[in-house]
Amino acid sequence: MRTAELDYGLPEAAIAQQPAEPRDSSRLLVDRGAAAPPEHRLTRDLPELLGPGDVLVVNNSRVMPARLRLRKATGGRVEVLLLEPGDDGWWSGLVRPGRRVPPGTELWFVGPGDSDKSGEVDDQPVMEVGERIGDDGRRWVRPTGDPRALMDQAGEVPLPPYVTEELSDLERYQTVYADRPVSTAAPTAGLHLTRAVLDRCRAAGAAVCELELAVGTATFTPVTADNLDDHVMHTESYQIPEATLAACVRAERVVAVGTTVVRALESAAATGSAWAQTDLFIRPGHRFAVVDALLTNFHLPRSSLLALLAAFIGPRWRDLYTAALAEGYRFLSLGDAMFCTKYPGQ
Repeated sequence: MRTAELDYGLPEAAIAQQPAEPRDSSRLLVDRGAAAPPEHRLTRDLPELLGPGDVLVVNNSRVMPARLRLRKATGGRVEVLLLEPGDDGWWSGLVRPGRRVPPGTELWFVGPGDSDKSGEVDDQPVMEVGERIGDDGRRWVRPTGDPRALMDQAGEVPLPPYVTEELSDLERYQTVYADRPVSTAAPTAGLHLTRAVLDRCRAAGAAVCELELAVGTATFTPVTADNLDDHVMHTESYQIPEATLAACVRAERVVAVGTTVVRALESAAATGSAWAQTDLFIRPGHRFAVVDALLTNFHLPRSSLLALLAAFIGPRWRDLYTAALAEGYRFLSLGDAMFCTKYPGQ
């Protein structure tokens, strides 16, 4: 499939800069299939779309304060985004401006009196920058101390680059069930859910189960190849509890909250492993083994997330996106959502 087939016009005004308040007041486009127009509801109506035999699966990963604003010995500023731990204390990360930070560069905290001019460094470096990882801009970086303590002390929660406004409450970029801080971006479909909505899903007869997928570059790296088959998908770690797997086996319908849940469940089905790393790239042609329905946000053009949606519901995604834009839905991470069911044969 040509990547251009996943292109569409996304007006800047349609990109949400602030989340809906309260969470469950965001809009929900419900796909009723090719024979009927989509239904326009709110995400608080999700329990009305569920019932006995359904298993709603959420990704409980928490976003790390992984963005660090540091400086070189010369005073020049460097931004590091920690991604995933590797071996021997090294992490994969993104370093900007990467061309000005050669391997072996040491980095320090930015103090209140620091400027961009050269000066003496009288404290200890907190990070060393290493070699490049492939051709996608990632680097090896090594914190000199406990990386979790470093993030807690000086890290910031990294918002997507298209979100240009500050959030008054950064907890709105975390799900209400967020647990371990392992992700560098939020599993955004879950941002719409409240504890009350989840309780109502259970009251409707649906089970609610959790898994963890550490959201990283595989989720948000743009597809630059002309053909989807040439896109290199990076690995992300996932863990699926035995109880969640058992519930999915028993379920009449598995409803995934977000593309990261789809990726974890389909990876486990393909490999037989409930705790692993996956580079699974779900695109048209994929046959879904576990997931039957999907709650998801509206995604960027030419993205791996949109490729997953196209695999799940076929070319009808374009009609639904056109309808959503015409109706004023808000797109991307802080925007509205859609609920769709896997098309026959997908």
